[in-house]
Amino acid sequence: MSQPPADGGVSAAPTLPLVQLGAPADLAFYGIQGTETLTIPVPSGLAPVALNVTTQLPVNVQSATVTVMQEDRTLSRVDIPPGERVPVSIPLAGAEIVDNAVTVILRSYLLPVPGYCLDPTNPLRFSDGAVAFAGVEIAPTVVADFLPPVLRQLTIFVSGEPSQAESDATVRLATAVAAQFGSQAPDIIVAPLPDRQSAPPGPSAPLQRQILIREGPDVGVFLLPTGGVPALVIEGPPDALANQGRLLASDVNRLALASKAVAGPLNSTPQLPGDQTTLRRLGQPGVNAVALSPQVNIGLDQTRLGRSAHGIRVHLQGSYTPLPQSIGGQLVASIAGETIARWPADSSGAIDRWVDVPDRLLQRYTNLGLRLDISGDTGRCGEFQPLTLTIDGESPVLSSPADPPVPRGFQSMPQSLMPRTVVGLGGGFDDLRRATDIMVGLQRLSALPIDTAVMPLGDAVADSAPAVLVSAERWTDDTITLPVQPGADGELTVQRAGEPGEATTLTLDPALRFGSLQTVYDDGRSMLVATSNDAPEQVDALLSWLGENVQRWSGLDGTAVIATADRQPVVYGATQAEEEDTAESPAPDAGLPWWAWAAIALAAVSVVLAVAVIVARARRKSPTS
Repeated sequence: MSQPPADGGVSAAPTLPLVQLGAPADLAFYGIQGTETLTIPVPSGLAPVALNVTTQLPVNVQSATVTVMQEDRTLSRVDIPPGERVPVSIPLAGAEIVDNAVTVILRSYLLPVPGYCLDPTNPLRFSDGAVAFAGVEIAPTVVADFLPPVLRQLTIFVSGEPSQAESDATVRLATAVAAQFGSQAPDIIVAPLPDRQSAPPGPSAPLQRQILIREGPDVGVFLLPTGGVPALVIEGPPDALANQGRLLASDVNRLALASKAVAGPLNSTPQLPGDQTTLRRLGQPGVNAVALSPQVNIGLDQTRLGRSAHGIRVHLQGSYTPLPQSIGGQLVASIAGETIARWPADSSGAIDRWVDVPDRLLQRYTNLGLRLDISGDTGRCGEFQPLTLTIDGESPVLSSPADPPVPRGFQSMPQSLMPRTVVGLGGGFDDLRRATDIMVGLQRLSALPIDTAVMPLGDAVADSAPAVLVSAERWTDDTITLPVQPGADGELTVQRAGEPGEATTLTLDPALRFGSLQTVYDDGRSMLVATSNDAPEQVDALLSWLGENVQRWSGLDGTAVIATADRQPVVYGATQAEEEDTAESPAPDAGLPWWAWAAIALAAVSVVLAVAVIVARARRKSPTS
């Protein structure tokens, strides 16, 4: 990020990568004429002046032009020079800012080399995108403006010995900010306030903010001058503190047009759609594609259902361009390359079809693809009239609650923890920091906000609600059985993946110290446990590793992720699909007992032992990718 210096921690004429603005770093324009819509958040006092990208023309294209439109206005038109990875600056000056954001449409026009056909799968690519801004950011003077449209870091200061109310307000605030800023994924840090200080130690840096949470007799949210961008103080007695923290992420915050505001009762639990909903309510207002063989992707996001679901059925309603008699066609529905339904195209051009999604293909996010395949003479270079394929946003979606979750393990989270998660802390500032990191990571996987309630660890274990349990030193509660349970003298007890209730032990010499995140489903509730065998620093290292890349949380699979010193974390536990595959096919080598394979795996990674396969992978997308 290019950030010229400015006084008082405000941002002056910055150039910000698209990923820091919550947009994809790369844009792709398919076909002779391609279109991309780009929304750019704009901090107060700044204005976007250019989109800087590195361009790459498709093969056999001699020239290209890109036009930037806003509604009916043409903002700029730029010719794309030939060559590999050419830097181009596309003017955005004059774009209208609405609600602290600019939305523009980029249209590409390609001219193929004479005598060559354009490859429809090879797009014009913009990579390394960044937006240059002009102006100087205006520091907030009222509570409503405290959080900027672009936030790179939020630091939450609390006492080094936080009370339960302060811990609860901290986790709620961090989770709410993570939900509000979504794909921008700002760093959210919990820091101890130095002794006897009532304000952060210094002003914040550009595009960063500082919040102080404390118990006290004064109730409300107010700005605190720090010599630059002010900090924000959230204060109140124990029974009011969390509610004041909800103000920042609520719609009511727009009305906090003063330097101090006191919030009344605010509800933080999202409204969930139930067993019957529509694609529109699941975040898909409708999808369409125009091509010789068009294809659309329908996202089935379990976090938008707010629970783990199975038996998902989609009533596809829409249309496609009717085919002439000389052209044959079929509609094909697929998931992850596997066809789950197909039916012939007819002259009506109407789509009215129920499609069942197999439970074994379900993930946290499942992409249901629908394409129109055609056959026949489509002319040179596919010059047959392009076809339009449309699926309506009002297409019904049916589902049932899954018990146990489908799939199991990390892919069942956070939806199996929703809508309300109790957060149990073993005590102290460090466990609060760890719990905040976990909840922020889980929230970034979810399209809906997650409601939380912090309480002592024992109370959270005894509660009936889904839970995140943090006991970084060691796990001592015998009522909850972890997939990988450390014992005394290097002994580990491992639950056999895919075979509930069956376990084995193995003793390591020397004993292995590790930190872990482990998933448990017991008595109708999902739990995520952060613990170690006297190695809390390994829990910290694991959470730091997950926080370095937003895709790592999304890619977790299995039932436990375990970290030791000087090694990459690994994931243990077969997924549901792997369990079914194992049940249907013989083992690769029946000559070795299962415990021998477990010992081999343990020797290879020095972390996890198991009967099943130990897999480290990061393959699934986030809701905003």
